Amino acid sequence: MRARVLLAVIAAVFCMAAASDPAERLPDPAQEARAREIFQQVRCLVCQNESIDDSNAELAQDLRRIVRDQVQQGRSDAEIKSFLTDRYGEFVLLRPSFSIGNLALWLGPFLVVLLGVVLLLGRLRHRLPEAELDAADVERLRRLEDGES
Repeated sequence: MRARVLLAVIAAVFCMAAASDPAERLPDPAQEARAREIFQQVRCLVCQNESIDDSNAELAQDLRRIVRDQVQQGRSDAEIKSFLTDRYGEFVLLRPSFSIGNLALWLGPFLVVLLGVVLLLGRLRHRLPEAELDAADVERLRRLEDGES
């Protein structure tokens, strides 16, 4: 168990160190800061749950290089994202845009919750009514409460 934790910590340290390799950085600090902002918005296609800024995968390194090259060429953020989505698909963005193609992904969770509420309300509505006690049952309950048999 300790070995797994140790390996996880070592892997995390290497991932962070490799993701911010000084040799990869742009000479202009403003351009580098802009590139880092874009890195946070682009998904590593290998890790899938991390941005390319956080990933150590080779593909993430290639994507960082592509983004830096595009920033150096003076392209806008929208042009860079468009280039990446044309090449890798909308999945490359950590926050995909709202479009007809991914409407189900955006609305799906809301529809599932709405369906759950409708089913719950329907189930509560069709519950059997509680039966009323007749006089004999009321008398029997009174005797039980008083300790009589």
